[in-house]
Amino acid sequence: MKVEILEKKRIFDRFFKIDEVLLRQEKYDGTMSGPLTRFSFERGDSVAVLLFCPDSEEVVLIEQYRYPAHSDPSGGWLLEIVAGSVGEGEDLRTAASKEVLEETGYSVSTSSLEEMSVFFASPGGTSERVHLYLARVSPEDQKGKGGGEESEDEDIKIINLPLAKALAMIQEGIIVDAKTIIALMMLEKRYNEKN
Repeated sequence: MKVEILEKKRIFDRFFKIDEVLLRQEKYDGTMSGPLTRFSFERGDSVAVLLFCPDSEEVVLIEQYRYPAHSDPSGGWLLEIVAGSVGEGEDLRTAASKEVLEETGYSVSTSSLEEMSVFFASPGGTSERVHLYLARVSPEDQKGKGGGEESEDEDIKIINLPLAKALAMIQEGIIVDAKTIIALMMLEKRYNEKN
């Protein structure tokens, strides 16, 4: 399948970036489409980490305010796994370990991060790919207070929940963040396969 980029321009360039693209794409019947305008929210790659305490069968989640989810029944206060953007040239595992420490105070080595999946967050509108990891932790691994970076105006609450309760919260519509749902369901599958 062929795609021709006819024109591309950046129409918003701040913390996030938005590109407007004029393109033609090959259709399934082999012909080329007419010119199509598409927009892409350019965010770059991100990392996300599910912290799991095997001894207590608990997951460590965070709660923070997300304005785009303001109209949700939660009012925008979402339960999520740790996540953050990857800087240009930054190693994925280093970025993941740094985000875990900043947001939760847990210290995890880059080598202990288990890769779970890589997926597009919402490919109809953004180029962002999420690199999802699992980190097995214990209370002794919590070396700091967490809560996020004040310089980034983060205000994060750390919440430990039994895995079974977190999974029930998906069914109840309380946990509504996609990366968190994916991570919890993948952990449940892994956990059930080992038991």
